[in-house]
Amino acid sequence: MIRGVKIVSIPVSDQDVALKFYTEKLGFKVATDQPMGPGQRWIELSIPGSATSLALFTPPGHESRIGGFQPMTFWCDDVFATAAMLKNNDVELEEEPRKEVWGTMAKFKDPDGNVFVFSSR
Repeated sequence: MIRGVKIVSIPVSDQDVALKFYTEKLGFKVATDQPMGPGQRWIELSIPGSATSLALFTPPGHESRIGGFQPMTFWCDDVFATAAMLKNNDVELEEEPRKEVWGTMAKFKDPDGNVFVFSSR
């Protein structure tokens, strides 16, 4: 029986740049960083307090997925406070926080132009 989401891949063009962004700007932790085929590494990051991990990995032939809106949403306790922290860490917000009927949300960009929603739980 499926019990949850273990790993979500984020398509990136430069694993070193992405690793620095996700660890230094967002505070994610390195769970694994090891060689995986020619010119790539398997970089798995943990999000403090979450069971889901992220992989900074783009399979060969899937480079077109790098940049643009990504179909996943991060959650946080306070979108406004998280947006302020991200701005303080020089993370570009694609969209400022706003309240919706279902909750509060905002969007940020990573160095590759990948756009992610973050919202209140």
